[in-house]
This record gives sequence, structure tokens and C-alpha cells, in this order.
Amino acid sequence: MLLKTAFLNYVCEVSFFRNLVGKFSCMKKQLVQLFLVLLCLKSTLSFGQYTEVINSNRPGFSESPYSVGTGVYQLETSLFYRNTEINSLFTRPEAIGLDFLLRSSFFKEQLEINSNIRIQQDKVTFTNIFQSSFNQTAISQFSFAAKYLVYQPSYKDSSKEVRSWKRKFNYDYSRLIPSVAIYAGVNTNEVSEYYKLESITPKIGILLQQNFTPDFNLINNFFYDNIGSQFNKYTYILTGTQNFGNRISSFFEYKGDFYSFRYDHNIGAGLAYLFSKDLQFNASGRFLVEGKTTGFFTSIGASYRIDKHKDSFKDLDRVDYLKEETPIEKYNRKQNSFFKRILGSKKEKKRKKVDRKRVKTKKRKAKKRKPEKEKKKKKKKEETEIEKLEREIKELEKEMKKGGNN
Repeated sequence: MLLKTAFLNYVCEVSFFRNLVGKFSCMKKQLVQLFLVLLCLKSTLSFGQYTEVINSNRPGFSESPYSVGTGVYQLETSLFYRNTEINSLFTRPEAIGLDFLLRSSFFKEQLEINSNIRIQQDKVTFTNIFQSSFNQTAISQFSFAAKYLVYQPSYKDSSKEVRSWKRKFNYDYSRLIPSVAIYAGVNTNEVSEYYKLESITPKIGILLQQNFTPDFNLINNFFYDNIGSQFNKYTYILTGTQNFGNRISSFFEYKGDFYSFRYDHNIGAGLAYLFSKDLQFNASGRFLVEGKTTGFFTSIGASYRIDKHKDSFKDLDRVDYLKEETPIEKYNRKQNSFFKRILGSKKEKKRKKVDRKRVKTKKRKAKKRKPEKEKKKKKKKEETEIEKLEREIKELEKEMKKGGNN
């Protein structure tokens, strides 16, 4: 009977794990298909990723879909402390360490390459009849990754609206559409023995961000990590960020890691302070639920960037001919063509000749009219003088006749 029950239990366990493997294989196929579809998508608008002020992912665990911009070298660091309960034979209840994330963009604004290194000191505890522990310092994570912004929506600038009060203060529903980026990375095996897996494992993901208002945004991350190993997991991260003025921002975050054998949950909040346009300080606190254990996690850190970004420019003399012409531009180009210029110049010459002839005839007519008027005036003047002489002669004759009679 014992052998039968053991055999039946073994069969049940095998069938259970087969079902799990079947489910995970189906999810793998769906994720790969979704990953390929997103690769084929193209952005309807091309926006620059560079910002005048540093844009850091810390102190959260989520990844923004936006890159830092070309020519920018950004280092994000945090000093963390983790403490959990002891509930098994072999545990790491305490850890203190440093986390480094180096980000940069070389080829395109939408593409970012980053590397994450974590060095920590663990308190390793063994619990048997007696409890013993020792400390070990080693690298717990060493990975490389890249992300590419596939789609970014455009928002209306309602601040320039002056005609309608409603349009100016109406909500832009295009803000509900998220920006989308794809993520691909590799977990190297250059870590301590307690963190090593069977081999190098890949990691893929989808990054979403919705900017509901200029001061509030929501980030969603979906990852499939440690692919092909016994510790493969699905990770979901939800992060909301609220800005208070130009210097201070706060965040709340939920992170869930789903293994085949247990679920881990992480709920946290924190603050970030912008010291200068290239330097930011941050702090956070979290509540942990890892399987049957609970604990807390806290961190402080800073993000700093070296800004060598240069805006790309276009030579308008070389690019103008690539622009699409409007109907008015096409009409003007036809009017200014070579043959139109030649024909237009001939027509202008003819017009000038006709105008010159008209001017000459007008001048001639004016010259003929002037002497006729002058003659008429002279004739009038001559006639009046003769009449005066005749009148004077007649008066003299009359006087002479009177004198003779006397």
C-alpha cells in the first residue's frame, strides 16, 4: 500500500509539473509573437529622447520606455538594505549593498544600451539543531540590456488656444495612449555561487508609459526573465509618479515576481529631489512578501549624468528637394520655369515697345497743340492793337474836321 500511494503521488506530481510546463510554453510562444509584432511597429512621430533635465528611473525598479538621448552618459546608484525573516534551513535574511546602472545612447535617440551591476554583502544563515551564520560579499547581478522606443503619441498644446475656453481646458484623451518600447537583455553568469544559474539567460520585456497630465505618469513593465532556466519568472511592475513643482517628485510602486514554485510581492514608495539639471537624489522604502516570509527594503541613492548631447541638424539646401510640394508651390515653380521666363521676357519687350510708341504720340500731339493755342492768343492780341490804332485815327480825323469848320 505504501508503494502504491508513493507511486500515485509521484504520478500526480509529474502530471502537475507537465501541466505547468505546458502553460509556460504556451505563454512563451505568446510573448515571442508579441515581441515580434512590436518589432515590426513603426513610430508615427519621431520625438527626441533628450531632455534638458536628468531623467532617472531611480528609486523605482521599473524602466521608462524613453532613452537618455545620444551623447549622454548617465550613472544611477543606490545604497540598499534588505531584511527578512528566517523560516528555512538555508536563507539570506539580511543584505546590504550597492546597485549601479549605467545608461547611454549611441546610434539613435530611440535606442538605449544599459548595464546593471549589483554588489552586496549577504548574511547567510543555516538553521538545523543550532543556528549559524556567516557573511559573504560578492556580485549578485551583472546584466546587459537594450531598449528601443517603438511608438510615442503626440499631445495637443492647449496653452496656445485663445479662441475657445473649452478647448483650452478640455482634457486631451490622446494622453491615455501609452508610449511603447521593447526590451531585450542578457543575465551573465559572472556572479557568486549562490546566484549562479545553469548558464547565461536572456530577458525580454515590454515597457509602457502613460502621461496622464504634465505632472503625473504611469509606467507598466512586463518581463520574462531567466528564460530557459529552472528559475524562470514573470515580472510585472506598476509605477506611478507625481511631480510637486520643478524639484520634488514622489512615486508609488508594486512589483510582482511569479516563479513556478512561489510568488514574491514588493510594495514601495519614495521621493526624488532634483539638485541640478544633471544631479538627482532619491530615497525609498518597501514592504516585502517573499513566499512565506516578510520583510522590508530601504535605499538611498543618486543619479548623475555627463551631458555631451548635440542636437542633430539638417542642411536645408540639400533636403529642400525632398520635401513634398504644395499645389501653390507647384504652380509657382511652373510659372518660374525656363521657357516661361523666355516667353515672358519677349512679351515684356513687346509691351515696352508699345508703351514707348504711345508715349511718343502723346508727346507729339502735345507739341502740336501748344503752338496753335499760342497763335490764337497772338492773333487775339494783334487784332486788339489794330482796333486801338483805328479807333485813335478815327478820333483824330473827327477832331480835324471840327477844327476846319470853325
